[in-house]
Amino acid sequence: MTEGAGVRNGDLPDELTAAEAGMWQAFRNGSVYDLRSGDTVVDDPHGGHPWGPERSVRARIVAWLLLDGPPALDGRVSSLKLTGVQIMDTLDLAGGTIQPYLELKGCRFEKEVLLPEARFTTVRLVDCSVPRLEAARVHTEGDLHLPRCRFHNGVRLTDARIGTDLMLNQAVVYRDRRMRSITGDGMSVGQDLQAEMLESHGELSLRGAQVGVSLSLRGSRLTNPYGRLALNAPQLTVERTLYLTPAAVGNPLLTGGGTPARGTRIQRFVCQGGVRLDDGRFGDALDLDQARFVFEDDQELSLRRVQTPELRFLGERPERGKVVLSGARVVNLVDRAASWPGPGSLHMGGFAYENLVPQGAFPLTRRLEWVAAATAEYNPEPYERLAAVLRGSGEDEDAREVLLEKQRRRRETLPLAGKLWGYAQDWTVAYGYRPGRAAVWMAVLWAAGSFAFAHASHPPIKGGEHPSWNPSLFALDLLLPFIDLGQVGYWQLRGGWQWLAAVVILLGWVLATTVAAGATRTLRRN
Repeated sequence: MTEGAGVRNGDLPDELTAAEAGMWQAFRNGSVYDLRSGDTVVDDPHGGHPWGPERSVRARIVAWLLLDGPPALDGRVSSLKLTGVQIMDTLDLAGGTIQPYLELKGCRFEKEVLLPEARFTTVRLVDCSVPRLEAARVHTEGDLHLPRCRFHNGVRLTDARIGTDLMLNQAVVYRDRRMRSITGDGMSVGQDLQAEMLESHGELSLRGAQVGVSLSLRGSRLTNPYGRLALNAPQLTVERTLYLTPAAVGNPLLTGGGTPARGTRIQRFVCQGGVRLDDGRFGDALDLDQARFVFEDDQELSLRRVQTPELRFLGERPERGKVVLSGARVVNLVDRAASWPGPGSLHMGGFAYENLVPQGAFPLTRRLEWVAAATAEYNPEPYERLAAVLRGSGEDEDAREVLLEKQRRRRETLPLAGKLWGYAQDWTVAYGYRPGRAAVWMAVLWAAGSFAFAHASHPPIKGGEHPSWNPSLFALDLLLPFIDLGQVGYWQLRGGWQWLAAVVILLGWVLATTVAAGATRTLRRN
């Protein structure tokens, strides 16, 4: 019988092997075709035990069933459900439209699976061994499920369109010849992209991908010893939350972020290699709770220009590399003091946040160290942003301390004269942020001057044309450069008393100038 003859009537082609004939009948019946032996070691699709011809079908026959298969038996729906089957040669469905439901469990593929520009309803490959999945521009109306599969030469999903969910939970994916494990650039997922407990050996690329609900990498382990980036996802859009958080390992796997039972093993998200999430948009949050990043010196966690209502920066402090938040915009910054890297490893130029929600102790001194770590060279913007956020939350005293520290950092960039003037302002009125200190200095100087001038020789300049001598008013007249109290111009001092008067006048000018500068700064803030 020639290929295709009698298929429309459901006749069984003569060229089929026994295994393929059973698959053909199961397809028409819509039932599961299970060729497992019952020995878990032998049936392991990822093991080394060979499967003979009694468990093998040709990829050409599988494609024949899916693209132009026989009609279903009366009262049944045709579908291809294979368990423990080995598929020989390359399964090529490129450009095809596949109507039957497709589900393969515990199967082995001898060669790569080609699905470019194919159209499916739902595809489920569970715990399968696949040399490579080539599925650029594939389209599914429903789910694409690939949990617990092993892909030995990568997965390509460039510009794929997944109608509902894409599932890669517990999958193991090795690099292709371009050193990428999963290439999902431009991919669109209608609902969730779940890649929990994923093992990625190579670059996981999701450039410009869009996820309709959440993207979960809970408990995943990404590593790329072949290049700089382990996760490369600039311009990623997630309508709700991106989770780089732990997963609870139970039986079965506990995911979804729920509270695990006592004694449940927790596996954190670990990334060995750079992370690039530049220009990402996350509708609810970007969650890094307990995440661990292992970087080389030239690698970084790059969150440039990220926008999200909440950034949960609660991971482990990276020992090497950098954290870059330049231009990022968040509403709530939920963080922990121990999560931030030290000086030289943090960059926050243009980083805007509206509220601080620290987890655990995060005193102002540590917060100032956090800003200093991000400004190896003086930059006023991070200090002003922190002060504005503190003032907005009613912590005016802390806001003043932040602005005072900004002035002290600025002082270190000035020439010697500027530094000396800065120290004078700091010691006297703390750059105007502690105005009460000026009153104390004025009171001390006034008291000291009053006591000293009470013992001074003070002949009048013009006899009979002078007020009564009052050492307290005389000292105060010297201290206040803009007010004439009618004492200084009538009495003559000689010798050391003249030098003392000059010192009091000079100190009065310094105090008055710094008070005026502080008042101006206060008015400008208000």
